[in-house]
Amino acid sequence: MAERRRGDLRDLLFGGFLIAVAGFTAAATWSLRVGTAANMGPGYMPRVVAALVLAFGLFFVIRGAVAAFHPIAPPQPRGVVFILAAVAAFALLVTTAGLMIAAVVTIVIAGFASRETRPLETVLFGGAMAVGAVLLFVQALKLPVPIWPW
Repeated sequence: MAERRRGDLRDLLFGGFLIAVAGFTAAATWSLRVGTAANMGPGYMPRVVAALVLAFGLFFVIRGAVAAFHPIAPPQPRGVVFILAAVAAFALLVTTAGLMIAAVVTIVIAGFASRETRPLETVLFGGAMAVGAVLLFVQALKLPVPIWPW
């Protein structure tokens, strides 16, 4: 009788990653006062989010353990290079060129990670995401991030 391999490695690794993030968050916020739902302390929301992330991690680990075997596809160099380049471009541009330009450039560079990307759609998506980022981070959260280079 042939033995069948079990375990979806993608789900197992992703679940393990989520559990590690939840553990790190819990450890990093351990000394903060939690409080109650009516009187939240600074550690309340990080712990609630960590608990939710832990629950998702456990879900993925269990799902991966009972699923049929699925190996992990090797990473494609094109995707890795362009995603890393997009992150680097954002880090270099956000303070000098402003959030609008940095966001659009980041999304356009990240779009090159896939051969299926359509340039016009990528630029339009980048513009929409840039406007959303400005509305969220600069307008709503009042973060001191320059919008434009001038």
